[in-house]
Amino acid sequence: MRAAIAVILCTFLVAPDAAARSRVVRAPSSVQRIFLVILENQDADAALRRPFVQRLIAGGGLLANYHCITHPSQPNYIALAAGSTWGVKDDATADLDVPHLGDLFDAHGVSWKVYAERYPGGCFLGHNADNLLYVRRHVPFLGFANMQKNPARCAAHVVNASLLDADIATGELPAYSMYIPDQEHNGHDTGGDIADSWMASRFGSLLNDPRFMDGTLFILTFDESDSNSNTRIATIFYGVGVKRGSSSVKFYNHYDLLRTIEELLHVPTLGQEDLKQGERITDVLY
Repeated sequence: MRAAIAVILCTFLVAPDAAARSRVVRAPSSVQRIFLVILENQDADAALRRPFVQRLIAGGGLLANYHCITHPSQPNYIALAAGSTWGVKDDATADLDVPHLGDLFDAHGVSWKVYAERYPGGCFLGHNADNLLYVRRHVPFLGFANMQKNPARCAAHVVNASLLDADIATGELPAYSMYIPDQEHNGHDTGGDIADSWMASRFGSLLNDPRFMDGTLFILTFDESDSNSNTRIATIFYGVGVKRGSSSVKFYNHYDLLRTIEELLHVPTLGQEDLKQGERITDVLY
């Protein structure tokens, strides 16, 4: 009898605490916007030593065991946008008739935009432009058929990065932004030191600007590592909902990031690797 009473008391005394812990993990997110910046071709150890990345780590959350999906660049961008590499194995311009993250956003009323540096506009589908500083393979949404065949939709969602400041000033920053630097600023042609210095000049002041940061989860990642024998890349969360100074050693990759974006912005998965192997990143988030 005493044992039964103890069980009942334990249920009443312990269960609320357990439920509270569960609610902390599953509480509705304070994230209103996600702003994702993708740099190029850096091993994690090298990237994590750089000053601006160190600033993000100190004020944000580090995913210390985060990995790209494969090599070279393009399949990783496709994975982040479509939940699979869809058989793409190289950087030759890909044209894919597959569902993607933009479809989920449009179906559920979530605003989104890609800000691409040196992008010519007008749903330009060429391989490159502006003396090769713009390359289409880094803008995955231009590789999807239902964007290519709908110029108005394409123009609404893929824009030149010069429009970012105006969108911030007018309060029109979308719920999801993917920022694609050019081949100088992303480090591809210039190296990690230049990319880090550019990040500081482009986003350093914005991280203190409430018009940009209120409700915003700022994410920095890299498309891939610098060597074929290594897939570990630097990825940092910064801003709303992030445990300041936190770090996770759990294995994550681009599919986990995509799944996290889907869940934070309250859209379903694409049913690809984002569902099959991806999971929401919670370690560095409240």
